[in-house]
Amino acid sequence: MMYCLKPSLHIPVHPKCFHNTIRCSGTKRYNITLLPGDGIGPEVISVAKDVLTLTASKQGLQFQFEEMPIGGAAIDLTGVPLPEETLLSAKNSDAILLGAIGGYKWDNLEKHFKPETGLLQIREALAVFANLRPATVLPQVILVSSLVCVLFIRRCLYVPVHHSQLVDSSTLKKEVAQGVDLMVVRELTGGIYFGKPRGFGKNEKGEDIGFNTEVYATYEVI
Repeated sequence: MMYCLKPSLHIPVHPKCFHNTIRCSGTKRYNITLLPGDGIGPEVISVAKDVLTLTASKQGLQFQFEEMPIGGAAIDLTGVPLPEETLLSAKNSDAILLGAIGGYKWDNLEKHFKPETGLLQIREALAVFANLRPATVLPQVILVSSLVCVLFIRRCLYVPVHHSQLVDSSTLKKEVAQGVDLMVVRELTGGIYFGKPRGFGKNEKGEDIGFNTEVYATYEVI
């Protein structure tokens, strides 16, 4: 099931209100796997978790959080970018909250050991076929997509958390940005990322070559 929570931005949050499990009087319960990842990811996920906690307390929801490694953090811990335990937790969850993946530290690793490989693997394993990126301008405020991504199993990837700034501070002219209300849909599990065959070889002249395949199924483009 796909859902998007919209907490109030005007309610102060006290750290003592946060726990790994949120107990509410309501009956809606969800398991959420937290994947902080690398770089700014852990910091963003920590704050996003606080926002979800506050939202749950206001909406009569109960969330059970489980934090798991992915990307460079997982490589450092287990030697692979997507441990089996992380994937199992994700498959057993109602939603996954993903921070950020990658960093200079792991740039020299072989491709199948790079942090970004873990991101592609979890997209494919969960059939997360779409990324929805909203860009909405409200009166005096422009909202743009943040680094936080929520993966909804077998549904889509949604970026519901926004960073706000004044329209006058936008890199676009105010008359251009004012009134913008867009939803960008990006397909994630087809195309050149997962197309086969792929690899390296030699051409008729004996020269080294590399090849890839861009493939889309009908349901991915209609």
